[in-house]
Amino acid sequence: MSGLIMPLVVCGGAGTRLWPASRDGRPKQFLSLFGSHSSFQETMKRVSDPTLFGKPIVITNAAYRFIVREQLAEIGLEADVLLEPARRDSGPAILAGAVFAGLRSAECVVFALAADHVVQDLSAFALSCRTGLEVARDGFIVTFGVTPDGPSTEYGYIQPGDAITADIRKAAKFVEKPNPELAARYVAEGYLWNSGNFMFRADMLLTEYARLDPDTVAAVTSAVTNATGDLGFRPLDPASFECAPSISIDYAVMEKTSRAAVVEVAWGWSDVGSWRAVWELSRKDHHGNVAKGGAVFEDAQNCAVATEKALVALEGVEDLVVVATEDAILVSRNRQPGAMKRLVGTVRKTAPQLVENHLRVDRPWGSYQSLDLGDRHQVKRIVVSPGGRLSKQQHHHRSEHWVVVRGIALVTINDTETLVHENESIYVPIGAVHRMANPGKIPLELIEVQTGSYLGEDDIIRIEDDYKRP
Repeated sequence: MSGLIMPLVVCGGAGTRLWPASRDGRPKQFLSLFGSHSSFQETMKRVSDPTLFGKPIVITNAAYRFIVREQLAEIGLEADVLLEPARRDSGPAILAGAVFAGLRSAECVVFALAADHVVQDLSAFALSCRTGLEVARDGFIVTFGVTPDGPSTEYGYIQPGDAITADIRKAAKFVEKPNPELAARYVAEGYLWNSGNFMFRADMLLTEYARLDPDTVAAVTSAVTNATGDLGFRPLDPASFECAPSISIDYAVMEKTSRAAVVEVAWGWSDVGSWRAVWELSRKDHHGNVAKGGAVFEDAQNCAVATEKALVALEGVEDLVVVATEDAILVSRNRQPGAMKRLVGTVRKTAPQLVENHLRVDRPWGSYQSLDLGDRHQVKRIVVSPGGRLSKQQHHHRSEHWVVVRGIALVTINDTETLVHENESIYVPIGAVHRMANPGKIPLELIEVQTGSYLGEDDIIRIEDDYKRP
């Protein structure tokens, strides 16, 4: 059995509580909220010490596979990437990772951790991992309970029980997010916040899960063993995985097992579950204000601003959050979240595109951004990464005119190939089979002008695609 811990990074969540920065197409774990790297990248770096951790496993939604690959490449790390065909919460996701890890070594120790959390004390984090490893090898399922800095209604709680070692106790009880009165009582009685990170032997988790829910273990095991390699990813078998119910690992196993243990930790931990949490974790001016992007404060206190382009000026206010993206603005009180989930639900009903994607939409070959949209025209800015190639496709309702502003494009229209350089353009008629690639060493940037009776993204008939999209 390998002495290294096998990290399992779970990063399939949508993160709607940080809307409008976080959206379905690019959720909070892939955003750079506290520096140059995303929380996913920081999580991967946190488990990259080769003396303690083995090759990581990442389990994510199939829609995020190319974002994961891009962000791993940016920090020079590799991982085995499992793709969920559907969201099934943390229970089946962690179970799938355990099954896959067990194929390497049945008794290997797996550390399942969320991709969207912040840890400030990396030395304490590593020490806790070594501490948990001791009893995980002995067959306990170890969770990491955070020492509360006050009563919070945003976290679940763990009641520590009898001592196993000097630093580890049994987990006597798991409780869900409490009301303020219960939260205060839990803190007074020595309960810990549930961080949602778990360490276990792969075979032990499978045994406990199968004892409690054998059908789900059978379904997820089948999904993993029938997974096939695809462009360096491992998509789980959809027919098998979708038979698993959507359930958290807490409900599925931790609240029912007698093998739960807890390590008390003080990592400077946060699940960054709200804009208030972002404010709390950020550097403030002497009036308690936080700015990411252009912001001006006059007689303002304890406010947080995150803006992509527009200057935000606040005057005579306090305890506000203002988040301005190119297509949406949030103004909210800087307090513990309660209404954000309801707000995003309302936005999803009235303007679903504002919850699903930013104006910039990531694609495996690069990205595009809509600049102007009318009844019969749309203008986009398209960026194609070096070596990237769009699918061979055609449209029934629109023509396209491409103007290259940076780099060089290799354009195929029907059977004709053309190199299009900077300040040159090319026209793609309605119905023409066409394709564009970037053969150069720098990103290709171009402006696309579409005209036609229908301009939706579903008017794309893919004939051939390097990325195996439908």
